[in-house]
Amino acid sequence: MSVEASPSRSPARSSAQWIGATLAALALWFALYWRLEDFSGWMVGRIHLPAGSHVEEAARFFVFDTPKVLMLLALVVFAMGVVRSFFSPERTRALLAGRREGLGNVAAATLGVFTPFCSCSAVPLFVGFVSAGVPLGVTFSFLISAPMVNEVALGLLFALVGWKVALVYLVFGMTVAIVSGWIIGRLHLEGWLEEWVRNVRAGEAVVVPNHATVVDRIEAGLEAVRDIVGRVWLWIIVGIGVGAFIHGYVPTDFLASIMGKGAWWSVPAVVLIGVPIYSNAAGIIPVVEALLGKGAPLGTTLAFMMSVIALSFPEMVILRKVMTTRLIAVFVGIVAAGILAIGYLFNFLFS
Repeated sequence: MSVEASPSRSPARSSAQWIGATLAALALWFALYWRLEDFSGWMVGRIHLPAGSHVEEAARFFVFDTPKVLMLLALVVFAMGVVRSFFSPERTRALLAGRREGLGNVAAATLGVFTPFCSCSAVPLFVGFVSAGVPLGVTFSFLISAPMVNEVALGLLFALVGWKVALVYLVFGMTVAIVSGWIIGRLHLEGWLEEWVRNVRAGEAVVVPNHATVVDRIEAGLEAVRDIVGRVWLWIIVGIGVGAFIHGYVPTDFLASIMGKGAWWSVPAVVLIGVPIYSNAAGIIPVVEALLGKGAPLGTTLAFMMSVIALSFPEMVILRKVMTTRLIAVFVGIVAAGILAIGYLFNFLFS
């Protein structure tokens, strides 16, 4: 059932004020977003924590990632709310029909390559895509690709182990994202999304009349922010809190020392070890370098890297608000199988 927004009675001057306020808010958003790292450093400095300590690392991570992810979520959901105001539920379903999923998986995975987000930062876009009625499998292709196969990871791999490895990583990482998303789409698991997410998909969209003004569309975006962000913000904070603790206290040097030995079971072992750890590609590269320096096989090392940045436990905590445990288990199982295959393949190709 669709809910029709009431048409605006605002005069032209009021419309100009709304547009001006929206543009000013967007400018402020970008100004704040690009200074978040400086802000987090200043905030942690005000707390006077021991420099270089575990608690300082955890605090710096939490203070930086919490506003970053919440700001991304608000911006994406607002943009999706405005976009959805131009489409009726019927038109949205027609544009995003299942026959487009194959191409959609490729497009979503490609978009992920150019969005250097960690797994938790990719969640806001995932929520925005799902709420706009984008096929579930397509959104998963983006969710996998964005943290795992982006220009940061590729650039660091190129500098560390050369262009051949970086290129093969790109090809097979994209393959995991595309195939995993396609498989999830073919399973038709939309019913395993949480009920409130299903209710805000295209079939339950706020439909703005054809004669709607710009103000009506801005209000539709704001309503989407109030609804969706209001439902998930607490889960995001909890997830990032877990990630901050792991980031500050996981003994990466110890991990590097015990994983430097290659064995047939090393690939599944490092995937199991990597999932609870939370980091982005740039943060995990020093560990990757240490592992390679200690003689760990390349495939085992990359499997560890991919599990850390594509299947983090904090990401699962956040996603639990929008999908059932069964759907999360399917997502983890399919992606983990792809990572295992890549780990063994790289060990074979680059032994």
